[in-house]
Amino acid sequence: MPLSSSNAVRQLSDGNSQGTVLGQSATDLISFYGATPLARAVMATTAASVTLAAQTASTAGQGFSTVAMFGAFMSTVVNMQSDLASLRTQLVNLGLVS
Repeated sequence: MPLSSSNAVRQLSDGNSQGTVLGQSATDLISFYGATPLARAVMATTAASVTLAAQTASTAGQGFSTVAMFGAFMSTVVNMQSDLASLRTQLVNLGLVS
């Protein structure tokens, strides 16, 4: 049976007040804008807490009271950069950004 074509916009929603879900589980494949369908990506979580000291109380400079605190902060920044790059890659792969 041939597919019919239409220039009308098609809605995915059926008007249900509970909303519309794409995929029933993390292993269901979805994509957007013609990208290859993928399962939900897993992103590592990085938990870190750094307390900033006042610049006047700083012995290490840059507003940190110790060199170790500055090192922990920089490590957190590097991890965040990596997480952001991973997130961007996942969004590109889904076709949500280019």
